[in-house]
Amino acid sequence: MIYLDNAATTKLDTECLQAMLPYFQENYGNPGGLYSLGAKSKKAIQTARRQIAQALDCEMDEIYFTSGGTESDNWAIRMGALASQEKGKHLITSAMEHHGALHCFRELEKQGFRVTYLQPDEEGILSAKKVQEAIRPDTVLISIMYANNEIGTIQPIEEIGRLAKEKGILFHTDAVQAFGHLPISAKREAFDFLSASAHKFYGPKGIGFLYIRKSIAIPNLLLGGNQESGHRPGTENVPAIVGMGVAARVSMEKMEERGQKESLLRDYLIQQMENNIPGCTLTGARTNRLPNHASFVIPGIEGESLLVMLDMKGICASSGSACTVGSKEPSHVLMAINRTPEEAKGSLRLTLSYEITEDEIRETVLIIAQIVGQLRKMSGYK
Repeated sequence: MIYLDNAATTKLDTECLQAMLPYFQENYGNPGGLYSLGAKSKKAIQTARRQIAQALDCEMDEIYFTSGGTESDNWAIRMGALASQEKGKHLITSAMEHHGALHCFRELEKQGFRVTYLQPDEEGILSAKKVQEAIRPDTVLISIMYANNEIGTIQPIEEIGRLAKEKGILFHTDAVQAFGHLPISAKREAFDFLSASAHKFYGPKGIGFLYIRKSIAIPNLLLGGNQESGHRPGTENVPAIVGMGVAARVSMEKMEERGQKESLLRDYLIQQMENNIPGCTLTGARTNRLPNHASFVIPGIEGESLLVMLDMKGICASSGSACTVGSKEPSHVLMAINRTPEEAKGSLRLTLSYEITEDEIRETVLIIAQIVGQLRKMSGYK
């Protein structure tokens, strides 16, 4: 099997797995218990919180554990908007956000908020100038994703964060695809909220975190006990939290090494795809993109058919976000960068891990080229 869908999920890191195992049976105590077995779990949680805070360049008490990126997005966007509605009810986001964010804005519109959905350029980049032009006196929240999950483009988050801070506007960034792959600093980049999910950086599924800047007060996500300082109560998923902490630490230690390898192989993959598949074009920015991310539109094919045939050859890929599988609607991300619905039907996303090899890339491109030829012949495309 050649796995090329790391934007959907990554394989659990071996070091993470080994760190998690004791907390399923041996150290299974509830972190709220006053006995030593519970204290071990509580200490493990704090260690993980410290590891994540170090990776994000922030304070430990600014990290709150959640079930993943969608929950973190919901908490930051919905609660951030509701907490600020006395100051104004205008919100700013982009037209290419993940549905975990976009659906929050749709819901807030039903509650009387007004939302500006900014269009990126054809590479998927949203300039700070365009954000600035959209700001109104009643703007209270800006939410722009750090790097896009479908086309890999990285946004100028530092500039947008600085602008939001100058204007006194809350700023959230969905960094689900970026955290663990790019160097991010809460102190340098001035965002007030940041969402992340462990399974995107070789940690376990079902666990993530929300960074909330210490000076910001927003309503609690849930009501209940005192876990997560009372803001997100519920018995902690200790093994998953431990795994996420280790994944954050390992990703920081190996980020430069992994990133350099992935970037070289990503560029090789792009070159091979463009050279061997007529009409294949890259989507997103050519250089200002995630180190492991390549995405294309291929005319004359239907994306889902391509994926099924690739799977039969032992290759795992995708046509976009894993959260929209089965949808008959064209990708809202590709539509936002001025691709046609017809082009969107032929989209292919190939996302690498540090374990991929050049030989596997060559084999993959050869198989894709063969399948594309078959599909075009069947459809009569010339």
